[in-house]
Order: sequence, then C-alpha cells, then structure tokens
Amino acid sequence: MHNGGPQWTLAVPTGGDTLRQERLTRDLHDTLGRTDGLAVGFHDVDGATEPGRKGSGVGEVALWAATTAAVARPASQVLITLIKEWCAKERHRKVVVTVGHDSIEITGRPDAAQERMVREFQDRVADSDGPEPNDGTA
Repeated sequence: MHNGGPQWTLAVPTGGDTLRQERLTRDLHDTLGRTDGLAVGFHDVDGATEPGRKGSGVGEVALWAATTAAVARPASQVLITLIKEWCAKERHRKVVVTVGHDSIEITGRPDAAQERMVREFQDRVADSDGPEPNDGTA
C-alpha cells in the first residue's frame, strides 16, 4: 500500500448528510491514526469545485490509508478489521473501501454473504500489499 503499493480510499456514506459525514470521517481518521504502522490522511478529491469555494465539493470527504511499517498480517486484513470494529460502534455506520478500480462497502454487522464478499475483496487486493509478490520462482 505504501512505497508503490495500491492506494486505499475510504469514504463514509451518509445519504447526503454532509455534517454527519464529516464528523464520522474525522472519527474514523482519528481511530485509524492511533494504530501503529498505519498512515491516514484526508483525500483531496477534486479541490475547489466552484470559483470562490474552499475545499472539496459537498459530500466528497474521503480518507487515504497506507502502511508505514512492516505488519505481521497483510495490510488489507488489518485495515478491514479496524474498519469493521469502527462500524460496529454505532448503528448504520458504513465505509466504502476502494483500491484501484475495486471497492466494497463494509458494515459493523455483516451477514454471511457480506463476509464472503469481504474475503474475496481481501484476496483480490492481498497480492498487491503483501511483502513480496509470489510469482512461482525460487
């Protein structure tokens, strides 16, 4: 994820409630920022959208995340676990995780189908954030 790995984008959808989205995004930022080995920052989606307007457009608050040190588990597993725990704190919390052109919505109370989708997502991104690619050569 860092040093040439994929870029992770984390967005907290709130159905158009921009104040709630900003509050929840900042809370997620603080939660992930306290984790050793992770770097988290605010994603500048498009910059100013109209003349005279500061920052990004309404409803476009997002985070980026990257590993800063070697971790025992794949970075995707660490981030997904932290996001699930954060979502479980409050009803109706969701985070959309995007890596490249692949994304998944994570909730705090996933059912069996969502757990399967999360595992498949982790499998797809695990090759790109592991310590070394496994290409079958010795």
